[in-house]
Amino acid sequence: MSEKAHYTGHRQRLRERFAKTGADGLADYELIELLLFSALPRGDVKPLAKSLLARFGSVGAVLSAEPRALAEVEGAGKAVVHALKLAEAVSLKTLRDQHQGRPVIATWKALLDYCKATLAHQMNEQFHVLFLDNNNTLIADETQQKGTVNHVPLYPREVIKRALELSASAIILVHNHPSGDATPSPADIEMTVEVCEAGMKLGISVHDHLIISRNGHSSFKSMGLL
Repeated sequence: MSEKAHYTGHRQRLRERFAKTGADGLADYELIELLLFSALPRGDVKPLAKSLLARFGSVGAVLSAEPRALAEVEGAGKAVVHALKLAEAVSLKTLRDQHQGRPVIATWKALLDYCKATLAHQMNEQFHVLFLDNNNTLIADETQQKGTVNHVPLYPREVIKRALELSASAIILVHNHPSGDATPSPADIEMTVEVCEAGMKLGISVHDHLIISRNGHSSFKSMGLL
């Protein structure tokens, strides 16, 4: 009984601290603890929270980890995996809603936050394309390709074909570098040129190409590469 009271008291104190200070007042492992409370209604979840953080490195990386990888951590059963992936889905939906149907220039920070949350902690490269109308309002965000740890193919004709299907006037290319280095590679630059050339013939502009990594991001437009 004393053990149960101890854990119950800890959970209540943690909830009260979060209500008072928000996420800034809690350590990363404590935020994960809060997410685990619903999945594991009894017992001490602190060791599991710390194990997840040690395995993946950050709260964002824990949430974006593949279910199979999460399940490899001792104590992370189906309920835990479900709770963490639900938290990720809600977070991404919130960020997406901040710029969906609005001019991307007006919501650039929200858009960048969304791209980081979606891609920064992925273990393999992914290529997303943001399709915009002639008012630079976001029509759609679609994953075009998924690749390996250091390569993802993109087919310019397929990108432009999809833009035409959506009646898009412009696009923003977004992909991640799992290595942590957001510096564009020669292949990234060459591929971007190919997409620009393919789009130019049909009146579709490439506004930017963002490379996202866990250590930051780079913008082709800001770097003078577009």
